[in-house]
Amino acid sequence: MELPVAVRGTASGAAARRALVERLLGPAVPRERLRTDALFALAMAVSSLVLVVLVRDNGHPPGVLGWLLLIAVHVTVVWRRRAPLRVLTVMIAFLLPYHLLDANHTAPVAATMAGLFTVASRSRPRVTLLVGVGLMGILLGLKFREGLAEGAQSLRISGWIVSFLLLGVYVRIHRQYVGSVVERAERAERTREEEARRRVAEERLRVARDLHDLLAHSITLVGVQTSVAAHVLAADPDRLDRAAVAKALDDVAETCRSARGELRATLQVLRSGTKDETRGPLPGLDGLPDLAESARTAGARVELTVAECEAPAAVGAAAYRIVQEALTNVVRHAGAGSTVRVSVRARDAALCVRVADDGSGGGAGDREDGRAPGFGLLGMRERARTVGGTLDAGPRPGGGFLVSAVLPLVPLAPGGPR
Repeated sequence: MELPVAVRGTASGAAARRALVERLLGPAVPRERLRTDALFALAMAVSSLVLVVLVRDNGHPPGVLGWLLLIAVHVTVVWRRRAPLRVLTVMIAFLLPYHLLDANHTAPVAATMAGLFTVASRSRPRVTLLVGVGLMGILLGLKFREGLAEGAQSLRISGWIVSFLLLGVYVRIHRQYVGSVVERAERAERTREEEARRRVAEERLRVARDLHDLLAHSITLVGVQTSVAAHVLAADPDRLDRAAVAKALDDVAETCRSARGELRATLQVLRSGTKDETRGPLPGLDGLPDLAESARTAGARVELTVAECEAPAAVGAAAYRIVQEALTNVVRHAGAGSTVRVSVRARDAALCVRVADDGSGGGAGDREDGRAPGFGLLGMRERARTVGGTLDAGPRPGGGFLVSAVLPLVPLAPGGPR
């Protein structure tokens, strides 16, 4: 039962993947993203200032209007990831008058390429293609009208535009790939976590079922046997039947020894961590006579019929537990001196188990006696389902109770009913 460790492992793995996505795709928190974009825009503005100072042969130094337009271009960079296409449109609206002023043409290049890259990395391919074709069409058209030399220079600029657009498309594809990988990994971890929870639930159910079958049967027999001893002691103290008292106490001691042995074997199986339910303290069909004898010592009249058949260990164990629980309920609820008929036989590749009693208390099932309902019928049905069988239980028309189970004699296929 390593579920807490598995859950912690799942959480740590998910946190690591989220950190990886943030490193690759940028911060996910809007405030952090805005701060990052503002710092990026400031860096672009500083680089533009450096280019204005260093590059003097590509346009005139910006005037007041030029500086205002250049600053406005860099301010829009702050919102480039929120609305890439609109930001690029506003950039172009500021850059057209800026270039018409023949101001330093190199200064806004970094901010422009950042806008193009953002559009390509965050828009659909069709939008990216239209933006690239439209922008280069406008650029080439204007430059070639000024002459071949200007047109040749515009071709070089177009190469940069194409490069940044392709880089943005690559980043977009990579982002989608990383997102799909992370999603698949998280889905796989959720599946593993659910599987771990399911296995823990099944293991808890198996432990509860084993302990119920063992303890309920033994405690019921001990209670009946001690009641018999108490009755013998109180019935006629002057004529005490010491032999009857000794036999009742011997039966109690024997029941306690048997319960202790089964409990020890059950705990050994649980400690070993085996997943094979056929191992452990579950006797097969050969243990049914002992169950019948235990019920007889508790006052029930048991008629047992067991046909010879080769049953798989799991099927025999399920049949044993079903008969054990049915006899326990007969002793507990059906009343003293009740007759119970137990029949186990093979028919049509299935083991048919039938336990019928004539008791007035309702018989072999969980009785409505004013107390909280038990888990007997539920446990018997679960025992039948573990080997792919079915179980029906209910009052008989003529009185008493009937438990009937059909357990297939073929092994349960992996992934079958649980």
